Amino acid sequence: MDKEQIWQAVLGEVEIGLSRVNFITWFKDTFISVFENDKIVIGVPSEFVKKWLENKFYKIIKSSLEKITGQKINEIFYQVEFRKPEIVKASISSNDEENKTNKEIKKDDVIRTSEPSNINRFGLNSKYLFENFIVGKANELAHAACRAVINNPGKVYNPLFIYGGVGLGKTHLLQAIGNELSNHTNKILYTTSENFTNNYVQSIKTGRGKDFKSVYRNVDLLLIDDVQFMGGKDGTQEEFFHTFNELHQSNKQIVMTSDRPPKSIPAIENRLISRFESGMVVDVGKPDIETKMAILEKKAVERGYSFDREVLVYVANNIQNNIRELEGALNKIVAYHEFNNAAPSVKSVKEILSDLTIESRSKSISPKDIIEIVAKFYNISSKEITSNSRRQELVVPRQIAVYLIREELNTSYPTIGNELGGRDHTTAMHAYNKISEQKEKNERLNQEINSIKQLFYSSIY
Repeated sequence: MDKEQIWQAVLGEVEIGLSRVNFITWFKDTFISVFENDKIVIGVPSEFVKKWLENKFYKIIKSSLEKITGQKINEIFYQVEFRKPEIVKASISSNDEENKTNKEIKKDDVIRTSEPSNINRFGLNSKYLFENFIVGKANELAHAACRAVINNPGKVYNPLFIYGGVGLGKTHLLQAIGNELSNHTNKILYTTSENFTNNYVQSIKTGRGKDFKSVYRNVDLLLIDDVQFMGGKDGTQEEFFHTFNELHQSNKQIVMTSDRPPKSIPAIENRLISRFESGMVVDVGKPDIETKMAILEKKAVERGYSFDREVLVYVANNIQNNIRELEGALNKIVAYHEFNNAAPSVKSVKEILSDLTIESRSKSISPKDIIEIVAKFYNISSKEITSNSRRQELVVPRQIAVYLIREELNTSYPTIGNELGGRDHTTAMHAYNKISEQKEKNERLNQEINSIKQLFYSSIY
């Protein structure tokens, strides 16, 4: 492998352990400038990034380089350079939802744009197509609903609301609709709720409210990613409410994604919830073994590789969180064996993926981590969960925290009680049993628990 291929492999490994925002913020436009023996110079876009990588990411970069290259790295230097190699763009683009922070639709100076080369004039990524979406039991209903929208936009399943955990293909389906319908209309807008909020705020500051409305309301197809981030933003919700109404009354198609169903979005207005649920609500779940095998085989073929079935079975069984992690695991295998010029075996793959498997992930999570993630999911604080308060809005999150600590870490009930503010072990046992029973009957609760698991195993908290 040359130095750019090595850095792409390193980025693929680093990306798995970071949130999308952190990864793009600190690793976009970085590359290996010099690789001589055991000395490496990494080019970075600014002094600020240089200092941050030196102080915060030195160990993970060094260990990733050593793992990918199979050799000891004694010195890593960083220097500000302004070259922007294509290989880094490719790695950034591999993230299922990466382009959310980079692209917006122009309308004078209300909305500004900075788009990678594979983003078209609608803000859509050309790689997200129905043709390369693998359909399985966990996503077949969502896929069928999207195809129905393609056949009758604005008339069936309007709005279409797709929800599910991180890295399961929501953005792929969302943008596939846009790419398919772009053959029939040029009035398509893809954006994120974050961009919608930022553009709305900017329009108020600049007195360009009319321009903002004309951008978002003069479309045949509006695609909104991550609507859960509208929670708690009153002005954004008000504006989106009126935007939604105008489009819907004109039979314009609206498709949205979220990491949870409408009723589970914290601090969202009831009138928006009712509109989100007025069309079709479908979930995308974790892929089963057969679907993961199909994904791995397809991705391998796309890269010109054919692996033994035993290798793919091992990866499919041990990487259980989402499609993005499957791709990351495959990238690590390809990079390692390219560099070492050796065919992969189950033994070598076990070593390569030792830090990604279920067992190693669970060992790295503590009860406090789970409490923090549950709190963030329900938009409350960790202190509230561990407090003595019996407020209704704290009861279920507290019980879910108990359930997950017991289920994922096999922690004793007395220890769980101590972690939850010094509660008696019988209280912890009651909470675990209650959630265990309810999740079998309550699909919404089951989905919330799965979404929370996605958070701590995908390291996005």
